[in-house]
Amino acid sequence: MSDVITGFFQGIIGLVTFMGPYIPYLLDGALVSLQVATLSFIIGNIIGIVVGIMRVSGIRILEYIATIYVEIIRGTPLVVQLLLIYFGIPIALGLRFPPFIAGVIAFSVNSGAYQAEIVRSGIKSIPRGQMEAAESLGFTYWQAMRYIIIPQAMRILIPAFVNEYSTVLKDTSLLIIIGYPELTRKGQYIASRTFRYFDVYITIAAIYLVMVFAISKLARWIEKKIAIPGLGVKGRE
Repeated sequence: MSDVITGFFQGIIGLVTFMGPYIPYLLDGALVSLQVATLSFIIGNIIGIVVGIMRVSGIRILEYIATIYVEIIRGTPLVVQLLLIYFGIPIALGLRFPPFIAGVIAFSVNSGAYQAEIVRSGIKSIPRGQMEAAESLGFTYWQAMRYIIIPQAMRILIPAFVNEYSTVLKDTSLLIIIGYPELTRKGQYIASRTFRYFDVYITIAAIYLVMVFAISKLARWIEKKIAIPGLGVKGRE
């Protein structure tokens, strides 16, 4: 047993010693991943709010359009969507996007569909009585949504939105297939030169874990500050 423990710690020391010089290079890739994830999440959030409201608008044509969008995006793999935007659109339309733009478009559109369902669930979680009370005070449907329902929904959706942001951050690793130098791609460069695949990829996994953990802790702190007791909603399943 002592030999196993000794070997384990020796392996850790060897990993740290080997990967130490490469950490700044990988952290540059992590920063790129965060940039792509953050921009994609923000755009996806805007899409999600608009589509989520369309889903509960009561206007049949808007609900129909929103449902088609959500079902198509959620029913197809993200990697296929990314390949379609980066390789398919140039062939079909002659419009080529740089890898960064293609990635942001793919992740934004994909995340928007999931965030639309988060928003829809959040709005549905607000008691119906609040809408009825607003209408009794002379609010129109859209005024009630703007000033009463949506502000409350946004507060209780923080855990779900953080979960979605973490998912988008991890999904940025798919940019490796179109050659964009994010964290995983930079790790691939190191692994291809050193052939230390385990050391490289376990380090990459650890960096992703640290980023997601830090984001989750920050989100829990924010959630406690603005939580509405008794209300909550689940994120992506």
